[in-house]
Amino acid sequence: MRLVKLMLAMSFLAVVMASSVLAGNEGRIYGRITTVDGDTFEGLIRWDKNEGSWVDVLDGNKKLDESLFDDFDSDRRKKYSDRGKKVTIFGMTISRESGGIFISSNSAQSGIRFGHIRKMEAIGKDKVLLTLKSGEKVELSGGSTDIGTSVREIIIEDESKGEIEFVWEDIDAVELMPAKSNKRSGFGDRLYGTLTTRRGEQFTGWVCWDMDEIFTGDILDGSEKNRKRKIEFGKIKAIERYSSSGAMVTLKSGEEVLLRGTNDVNDGNRGIVVSDPGFGQAVVKWNEFERLDFGSPAREVGYDAFDGGRKLRGTVYTEDGSSYTGDIVWDADEAYTWEILDGEYHGVEYDIEFGLIKSIEKKSYRSCLVTVADGREFRLRGSNDVDEDNKGIFVWTDKGDKVEIVWEDFSRVEFRQ
Repeated sequence: MRLVKLMLAMSFLAVVMASSVLAGNEGRIYGRITTVDGDTFEGLIRWDKNEGSWVDVLDGNKKLDESLFDDFDSDRRKKYSDRGKKVTIFGMTISRESGGIFISSNSAQSGIRFGHIRKMEAIGKDKVLLTLKSGEKVELSGGSTDIGTSVREIIIEDESKGEIEFVWEDIDAVELMPAKSNKRSGFGDRLYGTLTTRRGEQFTGWVCWDMDEIFTGDILDGSEKNRKRKIEFGKIKAIERYSSSGAMVTLKSGEEVLLRGTNDVNDGNRGIVVSDPGFGQAVVKWNEFERLDFGSPAREVGYDAFDGGRKLRGTVYTEDGSSYTGDIVWDADEAYTWEILDGEYHGVEYDIEFGLIKSIEKKSYRSCLVTVADGREFRLRGSNDVDEDNKGIFVWTDKGDKVEIVWEDFSRVEFRQ
């Protein structure tokens, strides 16, 4: 009987240990890659060097569907009286008005967190067709190194075949799914910590350093007293900005190292990204960076935490006190909760997922106050999502009306959660 109990206890312990490892991979991008030759590989995925978790954002450009707005001329709307202009340079339309909507090009910057995606299909040298969990299909193109031949690397850790790196031309499709592997990643754990800016703002979440390093096995480069140093991020407790040309690195051993001489540790740094599951991500430039303290997340954000998106719904209020409730298209291109609102403030760039936004209030022609579901507020500017260059807020009301509201008349919007 004692032997049976011991065996049961050992079996239970094995299950708990396996579950613990799987929980460690729960937040990691995992999927099956099919090549153009028909070969398949399955495992943890590192995408374009700086995406490895479901909370990370796939960046690209999305084509605008102008046909959605064809019938707005005949409907009730609010709009500028002097925006019916067309500017053409060398035969190219720079801006034009179509059905009351001011369009600067036929595409818009877009992005989506990997957790919303079910399948990715390469359909050209710089295009990908996404099938979302909702069944919606979205085509994204270029605009970053995340899509197309400019992708820096796509690596899969296949449990039986090892680590394999692909170029874009080799990939036919990527099917995403919850992690099945209980094998620890060869790259180590995903970096996580709290970043403090020079103005005192703090962001906590999964970290990407210099748009490159995202794992504990990645290397921080620099020079100390003319000696080159390469330090694994897993050995680092904190990084603090020392000057425009250097950083003080505190190791877990207690050693402090002043590093200089590379864009990892000076103002050539391309930005520190913190992916916060409560709003999206913040990108902090070196001049605004103060300190990063590494730690461990209380919980992972798994694939099941994302729903693939749904239509934006809420109530839009105008300056004259009118209100319109229904389906919303923001800035003439964001229509779903998976889409991203972008802006900046005091040198920090924000990408906020619409599904996490509670309200947007216009504060001036050039700025907005964005409140997210957990109560945090962000004053944003510097993007047509949040200033006078906004291409229009469109509402398909529950009463059957189609309403266009331009920035001049917009007051605030409250989204239905």
